[in-house]
Amino acid sequence: MKMVPLGEVATIERSGVDPTVLDRDTPYLGLEHITPGGPIREYSSVGRAELTSTKFMFDERQVLFGKLRPNLGKIARPDRAGVCSTDILPITPSTRLDRGYLAHCLSQPSMVAFAASRTSGANLPRLSPGVLATFEVPLPRIEEQRRIAAILDQADAIRAKRRQVLAHLDALTQSIFHDMFGDVRRNELGFGTATVADVADRVTDGEHKTPRRSDSGVPLLSARNVRDGWIDFANTDFVDELEYATLSRRIEPQVGDVLISCSGTIGRVAQVRGPERFAMVRSAALVRPGDAVHPTFLEHHLASPPLRALMVARANSSAQANLFQNQINRLPVLIPPLALQNEFASRVDLVRAERTGVQDSMRTLTELFASLQSRAFRGEL
Repeated sequence: MKMVPLGEVATIERSGVDPTVLDRDTPYLGLEHITPGGPIREYSSVGRAELTSTKFMFDERQVLFGKLRPNLGKIARPDRAGVCSTDILPITPSTRLDRGYLAHCLSQPSMVAFAASRTSGANLPRLSPGVLATFEVPLPRIEEQRRIAAILDQADAIRAKRRQVLAHLDALTQSIFHDMFGDVRRNELGFGTATVADVADRVTDGEHKTPRRSDSGVPLLSARNVRDGWIDFANTDFVDELEYATLSRRIEPQVGDVLISCSGTIGRVAQVRGPERFAMVRSAALVRPGDAVHPTFLEHHLASPPLRALMVARANSSAQANLFQNQINRLPVLIPPLALQNEFASRVDLVRAERTGVQDSMRTLTELFASLQSRAFRGEL
């Protein structure tokens, strides 16, 4: 199959725009809005994201390519025009290149790994547009490209259904929380109230100084690794044992601790559930529950929409939109009877067990899909 440099059959756009001159409802995408593998979680907007720095323009003809490692697998096909982070490169295919075919080609694991090997930069490695333009892509006839893209789209639709199931299960835990504890803003059931400082044995954030990173070792977590309800250990930096020993003097996370993202996408919450060792930087905070609250209850209380909105509002009151320890300490917390909190945790465990089964199925489907992609771009479909 003929191979050609991407730059010969597509244009990597870098049309910058000042978002302050745009309508506040203009769609906005950051890396956090795109899932690995391509689906767009949601569109934000210029107004909601309170954008001030230059962004790139995109439209529905293009493929969006996340150029920042470890987000090189974030490749998406937008269905509307808008603006995106400058860590995302809009790519416009020529008439010789099908958009769907290009998206699948760039997102195959071998291509993502190759892109990662070509990044540059110490703390935040990026793939330059010039290097991306040199990537060779197989170029069959346009009709064959469309046939391949259609087959891969149909196969990927099965994964999309699994993602929908996972989203429903995630929503179910918050529904259970609301059914058992009511609206936390109104305290409809008359529970006792306190603050995070009252119920936590400790509240802290990660290392403020820039840690010395290494190629392997102990994971170094930041805000980007704190997802909604889980910790992303697949996309971390690392520190060696000596650096970890220094960082762990500030805080050594343990099972039951609750993490909060304090910059970027503020207010994501996840409980530490496994024994993996890790260190943290300033952009993530840790709350260690005391005896009055079950860790699972506290995790979901802090993750509830009212508390998330309160964290975002308090962070935005700071000059650089960061959530600080004193702001976390003052967050309100309901104190239901421990028996009720324990019952909630048991129900959540059942949902998590179901979710684990779906995730296992998703992993198998992803492996099969990667094999299908590989065959497609070897000309074997």
